[in-house]
This record gives sequence, C-alpha cells and structure tokens, in this order.
Amino acid sequence: MPPAIAPTPTRAHQPNEPVADLVDLMTVAEVAAVLKVSESWVYEHTRLRGKPRSDRLPHIKLGKYVRFDPHVVRAFLDRQTAR
Repeated sequence: MPPAIAPTPTRAHQPNEPVADLVDLMTVAEVAAVLKVSESWVYEHTRLRGKPRSDRLPHIKLGKYVRFDPHVVRAFLDRQTAR
C-alpha cells in the first residue's frame, strides 16, 4: 500500500514553489459524491468505534477538518471488495 503521506523532500521547499509529490486531498462532500453515499455515512465510517482501524475509512485530520487522500481511499475500497 502506498504511504498516506509523502516523504519529506531532501531540500527545503521554497515559498511559491509547487510541491510535486503532494496530491489534492478530497473533502467529505467529494468522497460522499464519488461513493454515492451521504456525508453522514462518510463521517460515521471514519469513526466506527469498537471496530479495527482496517475497517475505518482512512482519513487525515487537519484541526477540525477531515480530508482524504484519493489514492489511499482507492486502496481501501480495493481491500474491501477483495474480502
């Protein structure tokens, strides 16, 4: 499985310079639209208290915001359909 967060570059990032190894993170609304489920379903599946982490929808918390790496979400879906 690819890493959820790209490794730190060896040289310092300069302001206004694009970061090539970062992907656009998806919002809850975007994930819900792609999966054709409600936003509350997405939030619920990031929590799933009492269930193993492997059953949770992988996400990144940025303060109060929840974001999703599309590559990691795809890998999660592939694992779920392989069961």
